[in-house]
Amino acid sequence: MRILMILTSHDRLGDTGKKTGFWLEEFAAPYYVFKDAGAVITLASPRGGQPPLDPKSDLPDAQTDATERFRADPAAQAQLANTHKLTELSADDFDAVFYPGGHGPLWDLAEDADSIALIEALAAAGKPVAAVCHGPAVLRHAQTKTGTPLVSGKKVTGFTNSEEEAVQLTGIVPFLVEDMLRQNGGDYRKADDWHPHVESDGLLVTGQNPVSSEPAASALLALLKH
Repeated sequence: MRILMILTSHDRLGDTGKKTGFWLEEFAAPYYVFKDAGAVITLASPRGGQPPLDPKSDLPDAQTDATERFRADPAAQAQLANTHKLTELSADDFDAVFYPGGHGPLWDLAEDADSIALIEALAAAGKPVAAVCHGPAVLRHAQTKTGTPLVSGKKVTGFTNSEEEAVQLTGIVPFLVEDMLRQNGGDYRKADDWHPHVESDGLLVTGQNPVSSEPAASALLALLKH
């Protein structure tokens, strides 16, 4: 199994002067789900190199077994510090892709032509695409071979409008993940805020929030095993 994980390169939270990036748990939990299953993992980002970490995901109350494992794993830290540039990669070389969230993807990956092309190529080749929390933002412009939105008619989830409101960023983000998925024809579903929830429809896997990261990764593995 060759799994590509794509992280954001964007570190600015709108015009607030605050930092954002990827959410540590949403990277670490899937990374070890894949690693423990024997997958070969490639990490990439639009700019390559070290992706920016959302500082809030580094606070004590955001830590989990997976983030603690990452902190004690020099090899994983070195791999994260040297992500490949998206422009260097081909969908042909991977069996699936997984997008961790954090607010960063709303600004860069949602609009990144290389990311969109890679998603469309994987989907067209019958390979799974997975994203968690704000990660489903990457599906904003992705289309099927016939030109319809990739999420149209699919059961999907992602960070809810009410979760965005709870973190007081509704007026800061360029768009709301829940609204975008609905506008693109997705059959949007959710659990209560901050509860794990995953939707798997065909070759598309989406998770609602940080605690959905591990089950979303497991759902992707289940697709690959079939």
